[in-house]
Amino acid sequence: MNRPTLEAVAARAGVGRGTVSRVINGSPNVSAKARAAVRQAIDELGYIPNRAARTLVTRRTDTVALVVSESELRVFDEPYFAGTIRGIGSALAETGLQLILAMAQSPEEHERLEHYLTGQHVDGVLLLSLHGADPLPGRLEEMGVPTVLGGRPVGLDPYSYVDMDNRGGARQAVKHLLGIGRTRIATIAGPQDMGVGVDRLAGYRDALLASNAPDLVAYGDFSEESGAAAMRALLAGHPGLDAVFAASDLMAVGALRELKAAGRRVPGDIALVGFEDSKAALHTDPPLTTVHQPTEQMGRQMAHLLVARINGEELSQPVVILDTHLVRRASA
Repeated sequence: MNRPTLEAVAARAGVGRGTVSRVINGSPNVSAKARAAVRQAIDELGYIPNRAARTLVTRRTDTVALVVSESELRVFDEPYFAGTIRGIGSALAETGLQLILAMAQSPEEHERLEHYLTGQHVDGVLLLSLHGADPLPGRLEEMGVPTVLGGRPVGLDPYSYVDMDNRGGARQAVKHLLGIGRTRIATIAGPQDMGVGVDRLAGYRDALLASNAPDLVAYGDFSEESGAAAMRALLAGHPGLDAVFAASDLMAVGALRELKAAGRRVPGDIALVGFEDSKAALHTDPPLTTVHQPTEQMGRQMAHLLVARINGEELSQPVVILDTHLVRRASA
C-alpha cells in the first residue's frame, strides 16, 4: 500500500497543497474551516508528514540537546541528575520535542560537541554541571542556538539559567547546627569551579559570621568517596569538631561512613547535615537531616524557558531561582 501524499490530503480536504503544508507546520495563516478539513483528511488517510522535508522548510529539527559536563558514571549514579532529567523529559513530552543526552568532559569532547550543536542538528541546548568559565554557552548563543543553563556558572553571565537558592539553603543548615548548640562546625564544600560549590560554601560562612565558631573547610567533588576523604582530613586536622555540613547528600553519606569507622556517634558526638534531600538521605542510619532542593522542578523550568526561546518568545524572567528548605531527621 502506497503512503498517502501531501497532494492526496489536499484533494481529500478540498484545499491547495500550500494550505496543507501551512497546517502541518503550525502556521496561523489558515482559516479554522480549512484547518479542520485538513486535519480530518490527515486522520482519514493516515498521512504522516515527512520530517526531513519539514526540517528543510522550517529549519526546525524538533530536537533538544541536554549537555552534561560530567562522566557517564556520575550522570547515571547521582540522584541530582536523574531528578533534573526527569523534570526536563516530562516538560518536553508536552511539546513533542525529542531530547538527546550528550556528555562531554575534555576540551576535545567539547569541541566535537560544539560543531554538532551549531550545525543545525538541534533547535536548542540545555547545559548542566558546567565547570569554570566554560566557553560553550557563549559560543552557542553567538551562533544563534537558544541555550538555558542549569545552575549559575562561575565567571560567566548567561542570559538564561535556573538555579537553587544554594546560599540560602546552606545558611539554613548551619544556623540549625548552631541552634542545637554545636560550636565547632566543619563543612565539606563542593568544587569551587562551580557556582553551586561557591554558593554553598558562602552560605556556610554567612551563618558562622554571627558566631565565634571557627571556619573549618575541606573540599570534595559531590561524590560519596570525596566526602569520605574530606571527613578523614577533617577528623585528622580538627578532632574536636562537633558538627559537619556536607554540600551534597552523597558527600554526607561518605562522611557518615568515615565517622562510624572512627567510632564517632551521629548525632551524639557529631551532628551531620547534607544538601539535596535525595532518596539516599532516607536510608542512612541515622536518617539524614538535609536541605531539600526541587531537582525535578528545576528540570521542568529549564525546559519551559528553552521552549519559549525556541519559539522566539521574549522571556519576562530569564533567570529563575528555586527555593530550598531544611528537612530535619535524626542525624542533626
